[in-house]
Amino acid sequence: MNAIGHLRRTVRNHAHLADATVAVAVFAAILVTAYGGRSAAGGNRTAAVVAAALGCGALAWRRRRPLAALAVSAGAAEVFLAWSGSTSGELILLAPLIALYTVADLVERRPGLFLGCGAVAALAVVHAVHKPTLFGPQNLAFIALGGLAIAAGDSSRNRRAYLAEVELRAARAEREREQDARRRITEERLRIARDLHDAVGHQLALISVQSNVAGQVLDSDPTSAHAAISHVKSASRRALGELRDTVTLLRQPGESVAPTAIPAPGLDGLEELLASLRASGLDIDRRVEGAVLPLAPATDLTAYRLIQESLTNVYKHSDGRQARLTLRYARSELRITVDDLGRCERAADGHDPASAAVPTGRHGIVGMRERVLALGGDFTAGPCSSGMFQVSAALPYQPLDLDAENRP
Repeated sequence: MNAIGHLRRTVRNHAHLADATVAVAVFAAILVTAYGGRSAAGGNRTAAVVAAALGCGALAWRRRRPLAALAVSAGAAEVFLAWSGSTSGELILLAPLIALYTVADLVERRPGLFLGCGAVAALAVVHAVHKPTLFGPQNLAFIALGGLAIAAGDSSRNRRAYLAEVELRAARAEREREQDARRRITEERLRIARDLHDAVGHQLALISVQSNVAGQVLDSDPTSAHAAISHVKSASRRALGELRDTVTLLRQPGESVAPTAIPAPGLDGLEELLASLRASGLDIDRRVEGAVLPLAPATDLTAYRLIQESLTNVYKHSDGRQARLTLRYARSELRITVDDLGRCERAADGHDPASAAVPTGRHGIVGMRERVLALGGDFTAGPCSSGMFQVSAALPYQPLDLDAENRP
């Protein structure tokens, strides 16, 4: 099998040398069968040998000029049969048969088949002129061999086209895999960026506000300053921890598949989040409606980040630092609503509710919207008719499968 494979590679790499070798071999076989061991009776031996050499020599350039090679080899074969004077010179027909195979293999399919079949028919008619019967055994054998050569050439064409299509599809699949890998990398980078913004940005906002408070009351109220600095220390510790957990996702291949040493946050950690914000001075009214249901990990993390970002925005931008958090567990979704009550009071004092617009240059609301829409939920954020700024999101209970009968 290795020898055959090596021979195929040699022929493929030196195609013209292989064709010349075939031409010489056919020419030698013709001379041996036609004139070996006995002399021909009549005819023009010199002209016949020249015709045989010309017909076999045409095979040396059959790949570059297949139609010319067929015409020359067919004409030379007929001249040889007419002038050789030998009764064993039919082997000369190997030259046009090989040329027929090449035409069917290399010329466009329809023209190649048409020209090949026409050549076989024309040679059969010429043979019949020199023979007593049109459908003699030798003529029928030639027609059959011609059809076989044409079929073999067409099969070779189809196989080559099939292999080319397979290679094309493989290359296309490889490009698609590379594009998909780049897309996944981009999505992962965006997800990590959102996590960093939601986790670290929340803590840094607390640090900024508490540092400002500490600077204002450091001389007049040391006790309050000390409490503010304690909050800064606690928030910075949590920020560093969440930053470490997020960056841990950027492990090299072959390392542990565990994403972090600490599980991703969810609504189980909501009490700790609310306690941290309340300790920083944010008044939060929390309400829960409906029976609490377990959430899928992705939904649980999105709910936590949504509440964290919304309350942080209230803490940073609200005048009265009062917020209302409502968790409504419906049949098929969890509705989360965060209202900025401080802006509601400001509107009641005569301020324009339209002033409660989304802070410009911020990415928090954009990130929240992307998270919610990625789960197939609904998200709105903006001032409502009462003047308060409201963030509202509906998160479906996916992809966790729960029986409908277990839901309220």
